[in-house]
Amino acid sequence: MDTSVQSSMNVAHDSQEWALRVDLAAAFRLAVQFGWHESVANHFSAAISDDGTNILLNPKWQHFSTIKASDLLSLDVGDEDVMRRDDAPDPSAWCIHGSIHAAAPQARVLLHCHPPYATALCALKDPEIKPVDQCTARFYQRVSIDLHTGGQPDTPEEGERIAAALGNHSVMMMGNHGVSVVGETVAEAFDDLYYLERASQTMVLAYSTGQELNVMPHSLAEDTAAGWATYRGAGNYHFEHLKRALDATDPSYAH
Repeated sequence: MDTSVQSSMNVAHDSQEWALRVDLAAAFRLAVQFGWHESVANHFSAAISDDGTNILLNPKWQHFSTIKASDLLSLDVGDEDVMRRDDAPDPSAWCIHGSIHAAAPQARVLLHCHPPYATALCALKDPEIKPVDQCTARFYQRVSIDLHTGGQPDTPEEGERIAAALGNHSVMMMGNHGVSVVGETVAEAFDDLYYLERASQTMVLAYSTGQELNVMPHSLAEDTAAGWATYRGAGNYHFEHLKRALDATDPSYAH
């Protein structure tokens, strides 16, 4: 191949990776603004290789509010020596993200966190999001519910179990734990996470009244859920708006 062509391809590839780094860094900062972060725990990742085996992941125990694009680790999910690196990721991060990216290369972006309302639902015996309004109906019969947590997610076995529980879903309610959302892009995954927490808030508030839920019948819930496909592009606009707001207040995330 002509060296100039190869050079152009490398520049394009590097540019794409940097854009992904910036988007993922923005997601961390925005998670803080929305109150979804938890101490120096929880992790977001994104695949940078076509086969999904090379991923970006936040460094061990770095607070979401300080993460920059250049901070993100580049890791190979097939590398058995990852946890022996001087900059090894958090064990739970590698357990969940390494396992899911290895098992589901189509899961280009994975956001795992413990947002308050969704985590509260995950503490219930039945964490299902009932279709009681348009937002909750977005997730009707489109969520994996995992009620078989194996405790701290820091073993290969638990990682494999979590990846299997997610299956081909894009959203998973993790009983006694938190939530995981996957998507093709950071904006897509972030949009699902945003609406998941909003839907969970509605559920918790509705439950708190002590009154019976007015659950949509199946046909209405399914039609409402399917209707969200018309608005999928809105998530990109929402994410870009949020990034512009970050640029105006603290653009350090993009460095």
